[in-house]
Amino acid sequence: LRCSCRRVGGLVEPGGSLRLSCVTSGFTFDDHALGWFRQAPGKEREGVSSISSSGGVTYYADSVKGRFTISKDNAKNTVYLQMNSLKPEDTAVYYCAADPISVRIAPGPDYWGKGTQVTVSS
Repeated sequence: LRCSCRRVGGLVEPGGSLRLSCVTSGFTFDDHALGWFRQAPGKEREGVSSISSSGGVTYYADSVKGRFTISKDNAKNTVYLQMNSLKPEDTAVYYCAADPISVRIAPGPDYWGKGTQVTVSS
């Protein structure tokens, strides 16, 4: 997966918002499910959100429900993660991913983007 993901250089204060963008290439975008994962220091990588190839079905981890929104633009081959009401525990490296069926089933996504650091701190 080729991914142009926003790099977050500065700190985002708790309660703030941020949108991550992942511009992809190398696969048929609208035939793949897409998603976002994150990995915090000392923790395993976890699924954050996903969206079906049709865009009609979305998933959110309990920890981000009501705060994060996944979306995609087929014309731009881009998947987004809008992050609102950010908390310090959201601090992690975030990865975009794609799979022809699902990003949530074993053995995991076929395609991975490079990580983007998100830091939430006052």
